[in-house]
Amino acid sequence: MEPQLLHSVTESVATVVIHHPAKRNAMTAAMWAALPPLLDRLAADTAVRALVLTGEGGTFCAGADISTLQGSPQRAQSLAGDAEEALAAFPKPTLAAIRGHCVGGGAQLAAACDLRFAEEGALFGVTPAKLGIVYPASSTRRLVSLVGPATAKYLLFSGELIDAQRALRTGLVDEVLPEGELAKRVGEFTRILVSRSQLTQAAAKEFANGRTDRDAHWSEQARGSGDTAEGVAAFLERRPPRFTWTTSG
Repeated sequence: MEPQLLHSVTESVATVVIHHPAKRNAMTAAMWAALPPLLDRLAADTAVRALVLTGEGGTFCAGADISTLQGSPQRAQSLAGDAEEALAAFPKPTLAAIRGHCVGGGAQLAAACDLRFAEEGALFGVTPAKLGIVYPASSTRRLVSLVGPATAKYLLFSGELIDAQRALRTGLVDEVLPEGELAKRVGEFTRILVSRSQLTQAAAKEFANGRTDRDAHWSEQARGSGDTAEGVAAFLERRPPRFTWTTSG
């Protein structure tokens, strides 16, 4: 099978799989270019309430396919940056499910997700210093927001790999699971996500990402959605809420 991004939708969760096992799921130029339009389609699908990004088999993503950097490294970097920004802008909750290596462009994609769950034994690295690449300013700021300036500098200056427990301590990942438990935990957690209010999630994502000009918009959405009344009624009636607001409006 050619290197590609595979995807499926099950029980309101879209799963995107980085599939290039011959090179530990390294991203080719074509794969970087394919990610933004795929995300656009999944964002527009009202059946999708959350997205999981993962890698084929026992590794997440070993970075960019280095052979793609030989011809035009600037173009390759531009494609990677566009893919990262499209993932960060996805309007619904996103979760990276990480096994094995999450390095270079793989770490760039993982950092663009809202949450990161990793299996014990995973390794993380931000490696542009090994190639003489200037890491994009937006990617650097996103990394700093997760791990703080000191750890971001450690990763960027050295290109060294860190293990899952250190990634957990620094905030690069949110949960570390024993070997063999990642898929089960991701399934449990995404079922929680899809049961919650998309209105709350969408507003919280914008606010957490630093947007400051949409307070009035979200207040209006809340007034017109009916989700608050439904949530209160469900709580008092001791039943699961049936939220109706969606990101499509």
